[in-house]
Amino acid sequence: MQGAVQERFQVSPFMAAYVIVSMQIGIGVLGFQRIIAKDAGYDAWISVISAGLTTNILVWMMYKICKAVDGDVMYANVYLFGKIIGNSINTVFIFYFILAGSAALSGLIEIIRTWMFLDFSPFWFAIVYLLLGIYIVFGGFRTVAGISFFGIIIPSYLVFSFGFALRYADFTNLLPIIDHTFIEMIKSGYNMSFSYLGFGTLLFFYPFIKKPEQSKKWVHIGLLSTTFFYTGLAVISFAYFPAGLLDRSIWPTLEMWKIVRLPIAERFEYLGIANWTIIILPNVAISLWVASRVAKRVYHVSQKKAVLFIALLCLIIVVQISTRERMNLLFNLDSKFGFTLGYVYTPILYLALLIKKKVKSK
Repeated sequence: MQGAVQERFQVSPFMAAYVIVSMQIGIGVLGFQRIIAKDAGYDAWISVISAGLTTNILVWMMYKICKAVDGDVMYANVYLFGKIIGNSINTVFIFYFILAGSAALSGLIEIIRTWMFLDFSPFWFAIVYLLLGIYIVFGGFRTVAGISFFGIIIPSYLVFSFGFALRYADFTNLLPIIDHTFIEMIKSGYNMSFSYLGFGTLLFFYPFIKKPEQSKKWVHIGLLSTTFFYTGLAVISFAYFPAGLLDRSIWPTLEMWKIVRLPIAERFEYLGIANWTIIILPNVAISLWVASRVAKRVYHVSQKKAVLFIALLCLIIVVQISTRERMNLLFNLDSKFGFTLGYVYTPILYLALLIKKKVKSK
């Protein structure tokens, strides 16, 4: 394998699913409902399913790409386009994952400042959070995968909290079904695809999987689980919110938590936000790991030095995001880059490899 990794640094096949799912469950969970309903209305749950199923096709292509070059996407780029162009493309990946980590952290900070602490200091929180991310990356990919596992398992009980919304749900809100045009459904699916981004990390950590062929079923199960989760949450949200109210709700998921009353927690949304700091941690750690890994391969620098510099860039970006306009700009850049990597570049790379393999075989 190109850039072969020693077995002691690799993870079990089933852990690959947790790494990908932990990247897909992020800030988008708290507010995707309003965005996807803009075009397709309450038929948007169909777009959620469609967009989720496309991730399985794209991941199938990613496995084919990595298997074809017996390595990761960085080697595939060099193999196809040569060292100069290939490494230039790889450098773009560094900037994308810096944006991804910064967007996840900025979104978390905005929610904490809006819902909990108005005088919250983004600078000091970002420093502590990024230091924790650096510490995880220093532990190697096995530590990153472990944090991804716990970032899914520990807060998983939050799923049951959405059952409280069912008491006030009116599922007739979803009727009539398929009341929008195909173009509107496509636009809604496009907006939903941003919440599914993260599966592209497979192209980078593929060499760190023991017997990667055995990880396929686990990754596809993980993707289907994410699709089921987003679809269920979308349906519950559409049944809970009248159409006019959802259009004015920036964070519908948090607003549904406001009705939860427990003997030990009067403001359940505070508990949910506290748990979201655990959920976002894998987003930041994986982004730091991938960006520093690419920098190590392309520029032949120590990964520990690279992650320190990358974390500093993330800190600068997060501190500069002081207004909602800048936040929207950051999210838009992150979404566009991620969509291009996952939904556009992956099929192009797969077809290019097929053509080159056939030409060389002839």
